[in-house]
Amino acid sequence: MRSAIRQAVRAAAEDEPPIGAVIVHEGKIIGRGRNRRERFQDVTRHAEIEAIRQASRRLDSWRLTDCDLYVTLEPCVMCAGAIVQARIRTVVFGAYDPKAGAAGSVTDVFSLRLNHEVEVRGGVLADECALLLKDFFKNRRLLDKMQGTRAQRKQDALRVLRRAQQSESDRELT
Repeated sequence: MRSAIRQAVRAAAEDEPPIGAVIVHEGKIIGRGRNRRERFQDVTRHAEIEAIRQASRRLDSWRLTDCDLYVTLEPCVMCAGAIVQARIRTVVFGAYDPKAGAAGSVTDVFSLRLNHEVEVRGGVLADECALLLKDFFKNRRLLDKMQGTRAQRKQDALRVLRRAQQSESDRELT
């Protein structure tokens, strides 16, 4: 999970939500991923999908049957579906996701009778994983507010400038 957290920190440094994932096969990390949705403007660029793609290339197979995935946030429906399709053995996640979690928080894709069963363990280093997300979004809201204030000041300054120019123009006409 620590390696997944490192990926999450890298995502945050790239101004992406801090979600990271790693895939382990026979004790070695064979896939790493972090959120890159904003950078590529691609909704599928979640940490889990990135890690699955890398692991599949490494093993030269889409079947990741002897692999375990560690991710800092409970997978969403899309990622849970990809995990099942990739035949990943175990998912270990950190923080629960009350808005989009598909491992029990909102829905449970892994409990459906599908072609593959995945063992799931949640809440591993949950506080640390949740704090990364909380701090990231707190800072983002603060920055957005500050930029919004700057943008408002700029608009106000432009409005004052236009009024001054209009007044000057009106004086020239008289």
